Amino acid sequence: MVTAITIAASDCSSGAGVQADLAVMRDLGVYGFCAVTNVTVQNSQGVHKVCKVPPKIVAQQIDAVTRDFGVAACKVGMLYSPTVLDLVSERIHRREIPNVVLDPVMNAKHGEVLLMPPAIKRMKRWLIPKVTVITPNADEAQRLTGIEVHDIAGAKDAAKALTDMGAKYALVKGGHISGEPVDVLYDRQNFTEFPGKRQDKNMHGTGCVLSAAIAARLALGDSMVDAVHFAKEYVAKAIEHSVRMGKGKLDYFFQI
Repeated sequence: MVTAITIAASDCSSGAGVQADLAVMRDLGVYGFCAVTNVTVQNSQGVHKVCKVPPKIVAQQIDAVTRDFGVAACKVGMLYSPTVLDLVSERIHRREIPNVVLDPVMNAKHGEVLLMPPAIKRMKRWLIPKVTVITPNADEAQRLTGIEVHDIAGAKDAAKALTDMGAKYALVKGGHISGEPVDVLYDRQNFTEFPGKRQDKNMHGTGCVLSAAIAARLALGDSMVDAVHFAKEYVAKAIEHSVRMGKGKLDYFFQI
């Protein structure tokens, strides 16, 4: 059995976070484990509260899974605090976790802070050098690199800067850039562009689904380019078949 772990927050509405990650991994034939970093109180109207899981418990979750089962890939999502970020960075190194996909979650759809400002500096210094691929949207890429990302040229500059920080690959997503979305992957030598079509949906959790799908496909043995290509198509189908629920009229993944 191919296995992977998601290190991320719990979303009680199951639109993002650990719940979405595990659903994706299971759908793609990978057995998913999890280490919950935070418990969020959220629904279609936004994130109402973030409850931090004690760092010691986060570490013990990672240790319990990796010591017993081993994992072929890892998705890292919402970390929130600098303490948990440092701990996750250390555990990735200590447990020699392969195929690490970092979704640098910073803000929720409605603007709520999901990564404390001091943690951003530590992400750049400690976590990014340990990951296989980082998958920021345009806003996150700009905050991490200081490079304005308004078009493909800016996305390429930011992707290069992220690999200069130590990531083996950088995938800068184009969903927050005007026009048809184009994601840009950089492998320290070459750029690969992944065009897509913009859909009129009010989604959240697309970054979680994309990064979890990439991790699952890497665990199954795909190359990075193939994993990203598959994940892009997977997310497009997920958005197409989403369902609208809640008073906030948010679209949720349901059937791929």
